[in-house]
Amino acid sequence: MVTQQTPTAILETVRSDPHLPGEVDIVIVGGGIAGVSTALFLAEKGLRVCLCEKGQIGAEQSSRNWGWTRQMGRDPSEMPLSIESMRIWRSFDTQFGIDVGYRETGITYLCRNAREIREAEGWAETGRLFQLPQENLDAKRIADVLPGIEPGFTFALHTISDGRAEPTMAAPAIAAGARARGASILTECAVRGIETAGGRVSAAITERGAIPCSAIVVAGGAWSRLFLGNLGIDFPQLKLLVSAARIDNVSNVPEMPVGGGDFAFRKRLDGGFTIALRNTNIAPIVPDSFRLLPEFLPTFVKSWRELKLRIGRQFVNELAMPRQWALDGETPFERVRVLDPAPHEPFNRRAVRNLRRVFPAFSSARITDDWAGLIDATPDGVPVIDQVEEQPGLFLSSGFSGHGFGIGPGAGMLMAQLIAGETPLVDPAPFRLARFRPNGRKNAIRLTPIAGKA
Repeated sequence: MVTQQTPTAILETVRSDPHLPGEVDIVIVGGGIAGVSTALFLAEKGLRVCLCEKGQIGAEQSSRNWGWTRQMGRDPSEMPLSIESMRIWRSFDTQFGIDVGYRETGITYLCRNAREIREAEGWAETGRLFQLPQENLDAKRIADVLPGIEPGFTFALHTISDGRAEPTMAAPAIAAGARARGASILTECAVRGIETAGGRVSAAITERGAIPCSAIVVAGGAWSRLFLGNLGIDFPQLKLLVSAARIDNVSNVPEMPVGGGDFAFRKRLDGGFTIALRNTNIAPIVPDSFRLLPEFLPTFVKSWRELKLRIGRQFVNELAMPRQWALDGETPFERVRVLDPAPHEPFNRRAVRNLRRVFPAFSSARITDDWAGLIDATPDGVPVIDQVEEQPGLFLSSGFSGHGFGIGPGAGMLMAQLIAGETPLVDPAPFRLARFRPNGRKNAIRLTPIAGKA
């Protein structure tokens, strides 16, 4: 019998500021890893920032993910941002005094068949293009790098500079770092919508009142499509249900995260391990599945092995959820403070069985906690980090497609640079919103710098 304990129960909490601030430069909607990282880098630039979270900081997918921080296996368009994110993960403690539980341990992917080997070889080729420190492992080197593994794997890809961090620590710690640099942090404070003046953003309307501002960043994770829809902006985004578990009673297992075709694990700072069934996610069928079918169908055809279609209560819940609302009444964000879906326990049990076959050290492992989260996915699996052209002053950082924890710090840095009108350290073109439905949209993006105020 599994005792369910979602990460919310062990999440490090961030107290809310008691009052709304006066006028600020930027309001950030959403306290996940992308939102708090944006707040940190904007505050570091001396801009006046207020972050509003409808529930608690990091309580949704930002604390429910595996905790891997990796460059290996990224889409080539994401690789520069991944590399920059790893630089930030390494510097959180030394540069900002923020403890996110980061450890640079390396990561290894094990391959069991020709299809998995072809995929890993493709990752290796991308890694070589970006000069990642990586090694292709044969059977002998696999045994050296992963002592205690059962024979049978003939190929693995090992990236030395990848690592791991603690999801229940990271977003709260980064939010606290942003606050230490002057940012306001409001929890249990949903943003209902925006006000404009002269065609530009002029205020964020929250359940507690208005916050005058010059720009708003929507970093709402799985909620971003709904929020933007009320503004008449059709952001193509669906959700994937992912399950994970914590296990203990395991020793003499590698410190680095390891993944195979049907398992994944990460050592935790509390002595346990986070495990999951890799390459198997549930794609809930909801009303948006039909609305967005033309855009997501190619992805489903390509990734059908990894997706299990399901129809259930979520369809009914989203069908009944208002898609339009007034700003002076309760919104869906106040009715559901934290997305806390039930885990698919068969996936977690299967992951443990698969691990036992590969590493005998897991033979006595027991599941202590399990949980699930909802990943916000775009049709091409690459996030949007961009200004919304239809509404000057409105920015979007969402659609991370399961990569948000690892590249969230880099996404925050990039968004802060775009808002401040600085030359970005990575090319923002792959993350433009206009890549979806390009006909009838402008390709050029005009960014208006937000000047800091004393």
